Amino acid sequence: MPRTTLDTAALAHDLRLAVMRFSRRLRNQRVDTSVTLTHLAALSTLQRQGPMSPGELAAHERVQPPSMTRVVVALEAKGLVTRTPHPTDGRQVVIDLTPAAEAMLGDEIRAREAWLSGRLQQLSAEERAVLREAATIMDKLASG
Repeated sequence: MPRTTLDTAALAHDLRLAVMRFSRRLRNQRVDTSVTLTHLAALSTLQRQGPMSPGELAAHERVQPPSMTRVVVALEAKGLVTRTPHPTDGRQVVIDLTPAAEAMLGDEIRAREAWLSGRLQQLSAEERAVLREAATIMDKLASG
């Protein structure tokens, strides 16, 4: 095998492990553990994409519609989403965030960013510069 292939495979391995560990640590910086990570992901999608039908939300989250129905029911019971009739399709509903969900998501983001900011402050200026570049590169990898 050519050296570049071995180097690329080793980098893929190391990067995968580092991203998984980092993601796990970041996920652990939770404010409200009464909401599951699946629920949090659905709420985040609604925050980013806006109100949508349960089917659209299921497609965004790459889960089956019956699974998303259970998520929506749980989130509605917690007062985090509302269901309103679809404006053009009487068989559908539109799911949207409540102010309580918006506040909770803001708290979650602030907690995770505070943790990360504290960790970044422990690095040298050079290391932070490398991570700044890496963030751009990782975003490029994720979008492709």
